[in-house]
Amino acid sequence: MKFGIGQSVRRVEDSRFVTGQGKYTDDLRFERQTHAVFVRSPHPHARINGIDLAEAKAMPGVVAIVTAADVTEVGAKPMPCLAPVPSRGGKQTVMTPKPLLADSKVTFIGEAVAMVIAETLAQAKDAAEKVAVDYDPLDAVGTLSAAHDGPQIWDAPNNLCFDWEVGKEDEVAAAFAKAVHTASVDLVQNRVSANPMETRNAIGLFEDGRYTLYSGNQGSGNLRGALNGVLGTTDENLRVISPDVGGGFGMKGFLYPEQVLVLIAAKKVGRPVRWSAERTESFLADDHGRDMTHKAELAMDKDGKILALRITGTAAMGGYLSLFAPFIPTVAGGRIFGGVYRVPAFYANIKGYFTNTAPVDAYRGAGRPEAAYLMERLMDVAAAKAGISREDIRRRNLPGPDELPYTNWFGIKYDSGNYPHMFEEGLKRAGWDSFETRRAESKKRGRLRGRGFGYYVEITFSTGSEPAAIKFTDNGAVELYVGTQSNGQGHETAFAQMAAERLGVPFESITVKQGDTEWVNGGGTGGSRSLNMAGGALNLTADEVIRKGKVAAGQVLQAGNDPVTFDTSTGIGTFSVGGRGITIGELAMTLKRENLPGFEGGLDSDSTFKSESSTFPNGCHVCEVEVDPDTGKVDIVSYSVLDDFGRIINPMLVTGQVHGGVVQGLGQALLEDIVYDAGSAQLLTASFSDYAMPRADDMPDINFAYEEILCKTNAMGAKGCGEAGTVGAMPALMGAIADAIGVAHIDMPATPERVWRVLNNRAA
Repeated sequence: MKFGIGQSVRRVEDSRFVTGQGKYTDDLRFERQTHAVFVRSPHPHARINGIDLAEAKAMPGVVAIVTAADVTEVGAKPMPCLAPVPSRGGKQTVMTPKPLLADSKVTFIGEAVAMVIAETLAQAKDAAEKVAVDYDPLDAVGTLSAAHDGPQIWDAPNNLCFDWEVGKEDEVAAAFAKAVHTASVDLVQNRVSANPMETRNAIGLFEDGRYTLYSGNQGSGNLRGALNGVLGTTDENLRVISPDVGGGFGMKGFLYPEQVLVLIAAKKVGRPVRWSAERTESFLADDHGRDMTHKAELAMDKDGKILALRITGTAAMGGYLSLFAPFIPTVAGGRIFGGVYRVPAFYANIKGYFTNTAPVDAYRGAGRPEAAYLMERLMDVAAAKAGISREDIRRRNLPGPDELPYTNWFGIKYDSGNYPHMFEEGLKRAGWDSFETRRAESKKRGRLRGRGFGYYVEITFSTGSEPAAIKFTDNGAVELYVGTQSNGQGHETAFAQMAAERLGVPFESITVKQGDTEWVNGGGTGGSRSLNMAGGALNLTADEVIRKGKVAAGQVLQAGNDPVTFDTSTGIGTFSVGGRGITIGELAMTLKRENLPGFEGGLDSDSTFKSESSTFPNGCHVCEVEVDPDTGKVDIVSYSVLDDFGRIINPMLVTGQVHGGVVQGLGQALLEDIVYDAGSAQLLTASFSDYAMPRADDMPDINFAYEEILCKTNAMGAKGCGEAGTVGAMPALMGAIADAIGVAHIDMPATPERVWRVLNNRAA
């Protein structure tokens, strides 16, 4: 089928995007709308003695000013953390309920203290500058390394939020005691900002006793549920709409104070209230990603086979706990510490600390890139310690296809794959065996050439339940309703391809509907779950459409007791019996027109897909770099990816997802870094002048290929691809840089200055 599964169909949504016809939150206009600007703390840690609003209220155009007192008046609850983790000794995560607007203290620079609403944006900005907040500054903790001995932020001695452990410590200690070889490496996961093209935004309305929120996010159903918990609303009196979304990367998957506050303000002033973050505001107040340290240790036998893995680490939580903050550095990635390798014994201890910085939460991969980076860098160091090649240590520890399903130390079952084949083929496609020729050529030009690779596995969030609906219009066209949310992935195309193939309806007659709680409420997009979960729901719903269709066609075609068949082999879905047939579109229109008893809803159907099993994308990334020894500048000269994503719906979309993911991983490894001053906790990288985003000329051409080794835990055989590029990229690049400059390890980001200093220290 031309537009069916497996075809590189161009994205249907692009026609409106490239012609300027997209509809983002900022494109929406409402009668009598007002504009909101937030007064944000210039201090990372301070008590609030009082707020004087008199001068601000007298400014031209001011409609209202909202403070913590107004929030208390409407009974709104603090922002929740939904993912505490257990600590050693039976203790629990130290929770930090965050007020929507700071009342008695602020815990990070950029925390919102008041909300000014005015007729125009300019008037709101002018008035916000006149809000006088009496701060009593406190000593602050600016970095993770300073947290343990720094000023106490919450009721948590040494700022310790949680002390999580998993595995068998005694068993691991015994394995290390008998090991022939041991290796260790200390790693830093630098803090990063998501920086989607479209900043966070929210428009609140209150009419006839009902709230409506417009906000670019990663799942309107999830957002409404979170809002209900904080604002005290119900599904009946709150509607959440997400129009087109210009990027999310995990950061837009959570509830933020601004989304609640525009609704509170809309009810207070009786008019629509809109807000959109400016870029520096985003750097200050968006949830950040990563910010961890790890010490990874490996015990091996004489042949370099793994006996045990031990990990100790720390993670920054920020000034308060965001929605999933404790889950990310612990369970999210911890479940697959050890990667795809055979790890007989394992132990990890991760401590989370409060810092006077922006909160930290999920960013593309959410724990899995950290886990893959940790294991792959450790494997490189371990190879040198065991006196074998980086390739051979992997070969000796990769489970073969005959060992699958393979259950890792956590109890996670890897159901499908061929890791040795993908590894060898990945190296072969990258020209691994001819590298020395290229290295010699680089040396002639005064450049240092190195190569690195990473074999990754990731675990998707393909569990729980997800609804979908299929409806037919009066002219036989199809509307697909899903509860996930595209924020650049091309869902409108991929889901339409699935429906076109399953139902045999024209691809161009299918419209995907998403982002409105009046339609379908699902779990949103995150953790590479959309294809498996929403796709699974669409498949079930298509089954129901076909089941209904056979019964209805039997009546329309007067089949009697003869069985009705459904066939899509011609590209047009047709119900047939006794030589007579009717297309699915004709049948849908007939049922709507004639209102056949028992089929008042026509062929319209809905279903909920339930899954208890995650999926496990995996693959091999290979990177080559050249380093200028005089400046430390790194050029990525070759990048190759071979992935196993199971069944592929649209190769073109998958390629785009991998390219984007790789660039985000390479960007973090090479350039990006959120930096707070250790003592003052002031953000030093609050603009694109200071925070280095990757540009086209920083990035290589990406040689991408895939193999379809079908997943065994869902009917489609699909594994997901959204985050895999990021998971594999960081270890491949950093391994290549370490190889080029002749060191065991160098921390991210590998800026020219950092590389130059390492080279000069070696020379000295």
